[in-house]
Amino acid sequence: MSQPPDGLPIYRIITGVDDAAFCRRVSEALGLGYKLYGSPAATFNGTSVIVAQAIVWPSALTDASTARN
Repeated sequence: MSQPPDGLPIYRIITGVDDAAFCRRVSEALGLGYKLYGSPAATFNGTSVIVAQAIVWPSALTDASTARN
């Protein structure tokens, strides 16, 4: 599949409170076929740890690699 399902974007950043719901959202995206892109980021907003993880559809990685060559 060269495009993500259901019209989802090729590149996404998932953000939220560092909890089980955030982990499920990332896991669901991986289950759809997305790949992790880069390292996760974390910050503290005074109350909770907020995390972010970029994900990318595999064809975007292949297209970018081909464009560089």
